[in-house]
Amino acid sequence: MAEHRQEEDGQIFWNGNLQVVFLVTILSAIGLFSVSPALPRIVQDLSVAPQDVGLVLTVFALPGVFLMPFIGMAADRFGRKKVLGPALLLFGLSGGACLLIDDFRALLVLRFLQGVAGACLSSLNITIIGDLFSGRDRTTAMGYNQSVFSVGATVLTILGGLLATLGWFYPFMMPLAAVPVWLLVLRRLNSPEPKRLGRLGVYLKEVAASLKRPQVFGIYVATMVTFILVSGGFYNFFPLLMDERFGTSPMIIGVVMSFMMIASAFSSVKMGTLVRYFPEKRLFKISMLLYAVSLVLMPLMPGTWYCILPAVVMGIAQGMVIPVIQSLLSGLSATENRAVVLSFYGTSLRVGQTIGPVIMSGVFSYFGMSGVFYFGALLGLAMIGWLHLVVDKEPMEEKEKRI
Repeated sequence: MAEHRQEEDGQIFWNGNLQVVFLVTILSAIGLFSVSPALPRIVQDLSVAPQDVGLVLTVFALPGVFLMPFIGMAADRFGRKKVLGPALLLFGLSGGACLLIDDFRALLVLRFLQGVAGACLSSLNITIIGDLFSGRDRTTAMGYNQSVFSVGATVLTILGGLLATLGWFYPFMMPLAAVPVWLLVLRRLNSPEPKRLGRLGVYLKEVAASLKRPQVFGIYVATMVTFILVSGGFYNFFPLLMDERFGTSPMIIGVVMSFMMIASAFSSVKMGTLVRYFPEKRLFKISMLLYAVSLVLMPLMPGTWYCILPAVVMGIAQGMVIPVIQSLLSGLSATENRAVVLSFYGTSLRVGQTIGPVIMSGVFSYFGMSGVFYFGALLGLAMIGWLHLVVDKEPMEEKEKRI
């Protein structure tokens, strides 16, 4: 059972269990953000074709698309810590083993194994938060967690770049931090575990009942669309827009885009304040509106530095929507099947990240650069109507009372 006592925001942040989860969250960011800056060195030192080096990131992300539901089921059936502990060890050892090899194929195998573990980390961290907190406390804690992720991603990218200047393999020292975190999880993490259900058939029936709820399905669809907008609109075409319109250098493009993460961290950490004044579902709709505003602004900016404005607006939306989605799904699931419900959130997120660039590239081929952003804005506005029709059907407070 989640803790139903309402806490002050500061008490939530310094909650000992949540501090351990923060470490897991930072580790989950290491797999992508610390490695990206090393890709040019991998091309050079391992004699890899530039068009193939992206596989280092792809094979890490791929296991999450297919394995997350099974990870969630295992965590529900056997307990969070019994899945999280081995995942931390696998993450640290497979990542650290990259220090010892000089073959690209071996690197891909190790990255795939690390990706299996990374899928566990990025799913179970929010599941445990859902177990620990309820109501407004849960949204506040999810906001803090997303803020830690955003700040961690920024720092890890810089640190990965610095280490990569010494050698392509040095960023792979960082996953070894998972080993002491594993010990900390075993000794210090004290979170509720799901009650053991007798038969697998009973559990699967409960899971099917949760997943068939229109509100849950509606949130999965909105999650997928959100990451279509972010990956396809912001990360894929926003840099191309700045290069085409203003001839912006890659370094300056990186600086401008970093404001998205900074704004995301700021809005996430303020979720405790926001949920005092706005219901979660309203914040969900506000986030979709902000996505639309950001995308409309992007092709209208008169110069490079003006592009910081839409990046900040999108960051505010991103920092709000992720904790809200995670908290809503936690509230729509019982402790006994929360891990699998949240694991499908991870799957829908990754599907959006995967198809977003493909969809937006198709829009670009027909409607040009500006059309990409206007199409994304219309999609964001359409999601407001979708949330109103599907997700608003059941008051969240009623579900919280039944958990």
